Amino acid sequence: MHVLNLGILAHVDAGKTSLTERLLHSAGVIDEIGSVDAGNTRTDTLALERQRGITIKSAVVSFPLDGVTVNLIDTPGHPDFIAEVERVLGVLDGAVLVISAVEGVQAQTRVLMRTLRRLRIPALLFVNKIDRGGARDEGVLREIAARLTPAAVPTGTVAGLGTRAARFVPGVGKDAALDVLTEHDDALLSAYADDRVTGTLLHRSLVAQTRQALVHPVLFGSAATGAGVADLLSAVGELLPAADGDEDGPVSGTVFKVERGPAGEKIAYARMYSGTLRTRDRVPFGTDGAEGRVTAISVFGHGTDTRADAVTAGRIARLRGLGEIRIGDALGEPRTAHEPFFAPPTLETVVVPGADTHRGALHLALTQLAEQDPLIGLRHDERRQETSVRLYGEVQKEVIQATLADEYGLDVTFRETTPLCVERLLGTGHAVEFNKRDANPFLATVGLRVEPAPPGSGVAFRREVELGAMPYAFFKAVEDTVRETLGQGLRGWPIPDCTVTMTHCGYSPRQSHAHQGFDKSMSSTGADFRGLTPLVLAEALRRAGTRVHEPLHRFRVEAPADTAGALLPALAGLGAVPEATHHRGDVCVVEGTVPAARVHALGQRLPGLTRGEGELESSFARYAPAGRGRVPERPRTDHNPLNRKEYLLNVMRRAGG
Repeated sequence: MHVLNLGILAHVDAGKTSLTERLLHSAGVIDEIGSVDAGNTRTDTLALERQRGITIKSAVVSFPLDGVTVNLIDTPGHPDFIAEVERVLGVLDGAVLVISAVEGVQAQTRVLMRTLRRLRIPALLFVNKIDRGGARDEGVLREIAARLTPAAVPTGTVAGLGTRAARFVPGVGKDAALDVLTEHDDALLSAYADDRVTGTLLHRSLVAQTRQALVHPVLFGSAATGAGVADLLSAVGELLPAADGDEDGPVSGTVFKVERGPAGEKIAYARMYSGTLRTRDRVPFGTDGAEGRVTAISVFGHGTDTRADAVTAGRIARLRGLGEIRIGDALGEPRTAHEPFFAPPTLETVVVPGADTHRGALHLALTQLAEQDPLIGLRHDERRQETSVRLYGEVQKEVIQATLADEYGLDVTFRETTPLCVERLLGTGHAVEFNKRDANPFLATVGLRVEPAPPGSGVAFRREVELGAMPYAFFKAVEDTVRETLGQGLRGWPIPDCTVTMTHCGYSPRQSHAHQGFDKSMSSTGADFRGLTPLVLAEALRRAGTRVHEPLHRFRVEAPADTAGALLPALAGLGAVPEATHHRGDVCVVEGTVPAARVHALGQRLPGLTRGEGELESSFARYAPAGRGRVPERPRTDHNPLNRKEYLLNVMRRAGG
């Protein structure tokens, strides 16, 4: 049986989950349509999702469609949960992007469409809520062409717009379709020139170009009344490509979601691209050579997942038995790695346990949450007994708080959200400490030079010493410790981009006394190199100097033109820098950059400044030197190699203990 892995994407509240319910009902999978307001939808299973009426975690349900098993993946619409969307995009064969006929193209709609086009994922556009007062059809089509993509092909019209009787009238407009389709179809252009265009030729071109993600058919309907849903199902079956993959090829898959079962066991959601994975098979996963045995497989089909002996290429399954599996891990042969679709979180907050909350239980709970969302990025400070988490926004903070309360019985609050900064080198620095010389208590020689590197290039570790000058394990200890130590620069922030060169090395060879064996006190070990490297690197960094850079977001605000007089000073007061301002009719569009820490405040103030009509779109742009005034610092969680006396005291105490 053929399989189609289909994503449902939208800006929050465009009706995405309601559409999923309607599709499942129309396909005969459920007898009664769930309601987001009533909290009884099939895909929003978390208690918090039902309370808030939003999707937080991606969910998979399936239904049969003309001989094809469609795995329908409902994704979050709120930008705070964009990481969840990113993980899903990599496993899709096609997508339906839902747009509200009332609100039209919104900020998150644009972000999602740009990503779909960049990844060349075939996508249909479904304009929902045509039954609502204020619904628009032609106006939304103009917005789609102007703000999403000019390669949109309307496949019908709306009758009774804005009423409960609104319905979709299928029929591709020949002239509008030709304008778009002839851009990529020379045969169709030739037929048009010779007046030989037929409905069959037009449909064939539409199918081919949709499956290549060159054009995007537009349908209208209402998840509330069911209008246009049957036509959408037909379009999914006709226009979107089914999954491909060789069932007899090497095993290759990707884990896009991890959850825990009733007994605390890990359950991995995986999309298979190639091969067949069977129960009791041992399969390698991740990048560190881990391997596990699959103890149970559940494959999605006809609404839910059912136990199976194997999962084949193209399908999605839930796998048990892989205790160390993580989100993003490749199963078997890894596919070509992709660049992240969206920027990582740029905010951070400290989780504060309540009076009756045990810190150990909190740490365990946060660790399990980080398994389900690795971008949470826990940071534990042993000295202060504090744990920090990374965030995309304030709503995510509320979700973590509610999840800890509902699922773990833990009461927490949060400190003020702060931006996640980085440090960049100002110059080149070099330091070296020699074995058995000066105040070096370690049986090791390490010399390091640090140099700036372009943003985004990462950390490069090089050697100017012969690889055979000492055991490879010691070189590895130095490199691993360098990368770990760069997580906290002179001001406590990570240094993500630099080149570190090892300029000196040396060690004390293995020593032994007659009849007594190996004498550890006279011979170098990996611990000597792990202990000395942070001191040398810290001194090299001090000599090079660093500067703190804060995250900036690019923003785009659309607001009534007559509110610009109040909007622009408010932007300046939040540290935003408008870079372009232009008018489109009675709408003013302002684009520029704003510190990540002020995006939430901007979103809160915008409705009051624009009579509730302003729309904000923001995304990470770059890191820029922190503004004048107090340089932001981050408390260290290591032994602080910047303070030699304190560092040695802590390291020696740990070694002695």
